[in-house]
This record gives sequence, structure tokens and C-alpha cells, in this order.
Amino acid sequence: MTAPSTPHGPITVRTFTQRLSPTPRGARLARHLTVSQLAAWGIPYGTDVSDAVATVVAELAANAATHGRVPGRDFELRLALVPGSVRVEVTDTRTGPCPPGPGDVRAPHPLAESGRGLVLVEALADRWEVLDRAPGKTVRAEVDLPGWLRLFRA
Repeated sequence: MTAPSTPHGPITVRTFTQRLSPTPRGARLARHLTVSQLAAWGIPYGTDVSDAVATVVAELAANAATHGRVPGRDFELRLALVPGSVRVEVTDTRTGPCPPGPGDVRAPHPLAESGRGLVLVEALADRWEVLDRAPGKTVRAEVDLPGWLRLFRA
């Protein structure tokens, strides 16, 4: 007896992981590494997807460097090219209250100098969530790819 054939080829998941110092320089490097990795995966610099993912990474990495900083501990950037989307995960090791999740983010006062990072994530990501872990937390966001199937053909 043979197994039924599938109409699709094998699905490839590509990943990239990097630990970075929880500093403004580490956050800036996270964004640069992201656009380079996306380009290597065939998502050109300056496209809507590349710009959205870069902004999400920049905001989450800045939050990890600012609010999730623990001296002597790095934060982790993980990117995954999965069927239909680019998944971003930023993990820090600070324990304590988690940031607000989807639907709970409030816009800051118009004259406030900070507080817009998760507002941008909520606007740009198609899905996102905050995951508690020991120690710390992970913020995971996904940006959908238009025409993603051609990225996974051999």
C-alpha cells in the first residue's frame, strides 16, 4: 500500500537566530541583520514586507534593550520564514510584568516622547503575542507574505 501523494512539495522553514547585547547598538544591529537576512531569503530591501518586519524588529529590540535589560544577559532575535509569513521573536531575560498584549496596547499622549513601539507592532504585524517564559518573556509577531508559495518552491 502506498501513501497518498501530496499536491505540494516539501515545506521549508528557514530560521535565523542571534544573541545581541541589550543596548541601543544591539537593537540597531538587530534591525540591520534582519533586512540582510530577509534579502538572503528573497525578500528585497525596501518592500512592504521588509519594511514592516524591520520596523517590528527595531521596536521589539529597542524594548528588549530598554525595558528587558538585565546586566550581563543578552536578548535573542529569532527570525523564521514559514509558509505564508515571516515570524519574529525577541526574547529577553527580565522577569516581572509582561508588556500589554494584542488589543491591550494604548496609544501614548501625542506629546509623549516614548510609548509607540507596541502601537507600531500592533499596526504592522498580522498576528502577535507576548509569551511568558522563565526567566523573561518573548514577544512573537508575524507579517504575512503576499504570494508566499513561490518562496518555497525548489
